[in-house]
Amino acid sequence: MSSFTEPTAPRRRSRPSGARSSRRTATGPAAPAHVLAVASAATLLVLVAYTDITVTMAASGDALGASAGARAWILSGMSLGLAAALLSAGTLADRRGHRRVFGWAAALLAATSAVGALAPSSGVLVAARVLTGAAGAGMLVTGLAAVGVAFPDGAARARATAVWGAMLGGGIALGPLLGALANALSGWRAGYWLVAVLALLLVPGCRALGAVPTAPGRRFDVPGGTAFACGMACATAAAVAGRQGWQRPLPLTLTLAAAGGLALFVAIERRRRAPLLDLGLLRRRPFRAATLGALLTGLAVISLMSCLPAFLVVATHASVLTSAAVLGVWSTTSMVVALATRRLPVRIDSAWRLLAGVLLVGVGEALLTGLADDVTWPRLVPGLAVAGVGSGLANAALGHLAVSSLPEGLAGLGAGINTTARYFGAAAGTAVVLAISGGGGSGHRALVHGWNVAALTMAALCLLGALPLAAWAPRRLS
Repeated sequence: MSSFTEPTAPRRRSRPSGARSSRRTATGPAAPAHVLAVASAATLLVLVAYTDITVTMAASGDALGASAGARAWILSGMSLGLAAALLSAGTLADRRGHRRVFGWAAALLAATSAVGALAPSSGVLVAARVLTGAAGAGMLVTGLAAVGVAFPDGAARARATAVWGAMLGGGIALGPLLGALANALSGWRAGYWLVAVLALLLVPGCRALGAVPTAPGRRFDVPGGTAFACGMACATAAAVAGRQGWQRPLPLTLTLAAAGGLALFVAIERRRRAPLLDLGLLRRRPFRAATLGALLTGLAVISLMSCLPAFLVVATHASVLTSAAVLGVWSTTSMVVALATRRLPVRIDSAWRLLAGVLLVGVGEALLTGLADDVTWPRLVPGLAVAGVGSGLANAALGHLAVSSLPEGLAGLGAGINTTARYFGAAAGTAVVLAISGGGGSGHRALVHGWNVAALTMAALCLLGALPLAAWAPRRLS
């Protein structure tokens, strides 16, 4: 009521304490557009580093004399680092400031990529890939969290996170192409040098992000963070080791260690005053939808598409560059559609967009089945295009849900949980795809049959996962 008795003399108007002031606090002098540019560039680069290995694996493995098991670890090392570090990186970004965590992560990505380029053995390359994943985790979650803070308005945030989601598809499209070109021109090490240089150039970009914590005054939960990182690292490692056969002691031991680590994490979080993850947040339906959607994206989509280039090379005798271009049908379509979602009506909730995306991916993957023994790569194009449309819708929706499904100030936590689910799902799903596709014996016919079964399995996972997503979506579109 005091506003009706203010004096009429001229006075400086105070800045509202709402969205505009929170944006100023979180991002400093940088414009929201600059925040989005840095976050998008970082996401693009991390996905390039994540996917270029799919076309250089053979060359690097041959050069370093890597065994079949070592090649699996090189291929999935970054997934292990991502799964272990994403949640902690997001929480640190909320409590220490996005600028600081992003700068550290970009510098680490440059250093670990350089180590990968200089790796004298497969063991060193595996270690470099794991640390590259940890660095990429810091860049991904701080970038998305900073976008969520810089764009607090619903419509503006939806458009900005659509751009961020498009970079996921863009990186997956660009990574294999850059890796194939670099390998053809200068060998497999050139791709690692390229990532190192680009990451170094991104280090100054941290100045565009907020230096002030969005969740100040809360200590980092070291016991919880350690338990979660160990549990997720063991779970991801079990998925990688299981590709060589689950009957061996190593994957079984890692699975038990993962279960123990995650159980310990839950026990710790129940007793902490300031937990790394408040388990009560799981009661939020948008948060559950975002987490399940991210898990499905990794488990049923990224996994199958990660195995596509190798399948094309063996089954259709396509070149490495051709296989990367065919994968680009899916990833480029995903990028274009994610960008186009900026023009969708805001009244269509992100949960409904996610549901539509998952269903379309399931349809697209179903179109990738039924391949004959004499299959050629054009047969896969329609299914990849449909799956790309679905992935674009899902990626844009997931970016928005990740930063909007939790209370204000926890955007980093939301981004960390979302991306953890995505990349753990990718590691586990890749193990499933390889087990299915290689379980029918050797030879060309067995390979094609295995692919048909794997693609149908992933399509079924999408359609089954759509059921709880539909139950958790708002009852109305607006």
